[in-house]
Amino acid sequence: MASRQPLNASALLPEDAERATLLGRVWSTVQGGPCPVILRGGHVFDLTGLSATMSGLLERTDLRAALVTRDLPDLGPLQAFLDGSAGHLLAPVDLHAIKAAGVTFADSMLERVIEEQARGDSTRANEVRARLAPVIGENLRGVQAGSDKARQIKALLQDMGLWSQYLEVGIGPDAEIFTKAQPMSAVGCGDMVGIHPISEWNNPEPEVVVVVRSDGTILGATLGNDVNLRDVEGRSALLLGKAKDNNASCAIGPFLRLFDDHFTHDDLNRSVVSLRVEGEDGFVMTGDSAMEAISRSPADLVGQLLNRSHQYPDGAVLFLGTMFAPVKDRRGAGQGFTHEVGDRVEIASPRLGRLVNWVDRTDRCPEWRFGVRELMRNLIGRDLGERI
Repeated sequence: MASRQPLNASALLPEDAERATLLGRVWSTVQGGPCPVILRGGHVFDLTGLSATMSGLLERTDLRAALVTRDLPDLGPLQAFLDGSAGHLLAPVDLHAIKAAGVTFADSMLERVIEEQARGDSTRANEVRARLAPVIGENLRGVQAGSDKARQIKALLQDMGLWSQYLEVGIGPDAEIFTKAQPMSAVGCGDMVGIHPISEWNNPEPEVVVVVRSDGTILGATLGNDVNLRDVEGRSALLLGKAKDNNASCAIGPFLRLFDDHFTHDDLNRSVVSLRVEGEDGFVMTGDSAMEAISRSPADLVGQLLNRSHQYPDGAVLFLGTMFAPVKDRRGAGQGFTHEVGDRVEIASPRLGRLVNWVDRTDRCPEWRFGVRELMRNLIGRDLGERI
């Protein structure tokens, strides 16, 4: 694509990268496969001596102490994995279940109801939005899911005939938790993200993604793009899988930032996530949203994901829900936003860095071929089978 330019390492990192604990994965040409790494001084250091998989690494209860070691192989500067000379950057997770929470912010709740009412027809979205926003939008802001106020709003909207399945999971007691993608299928920073060719109304979903150990401990956070097909899901909520789980439709990265004294749960809860889309047609769309507007805490969402009734022995990552529902007209008045091939999508947050991807059709993005079996074969072939 003409708009695809090499990425600059410093532009991808958190504003306080020098004191952040940043873990990731790279495909190393020298090592002949994927390696979990830690970033130090602009270089990536190989962590396969501690664990050959990110899943195994993050399951270590002595992780913090183990990372203190200085005797790690230097795989080279991060820039060499962005320009391709040493390999390339991967999504910073591997065997983890990739899950997502839906409609956790007021604006996205309203937009999901609009999709439902418009039956996936983008040309009806403005009319539906004008009718519903004054009633539903204002009622939802600042409401904590499952609270007494949420129950009162439900009764009010039911009386008005405006209750929706999306509002049920948005402010009701039970969150929507769904499978976004399969383990090993997420793309990383710098890769293409895919839009299914059947879709004419779609959008990026910029989200904070938390990484969870099998015992339920939230270890840290990164950024994600939960690419969504609005027309497909709008036709029927039962098409959620077709709208969400497609080739290259899940991007995570650039690095996982672990919680520590310099980056806490409170810092995450106060974070702001920005979105910028630049098209080859000259179209530009920007926006930002605050995590403080979430209707459920990350701890609540993780508790509904992983508990005594549902385990993830290899750990999980959880998209916390999109804060930004783009409505800026692109193809014509009243048609709202949709992607075009060649779009550059940038999702950023000062403490987490910048995730950059380019848009293409799912049937033109590289096929996903390196799954769990290929990973096992690769690691065994590199004599790393004992460290999985």
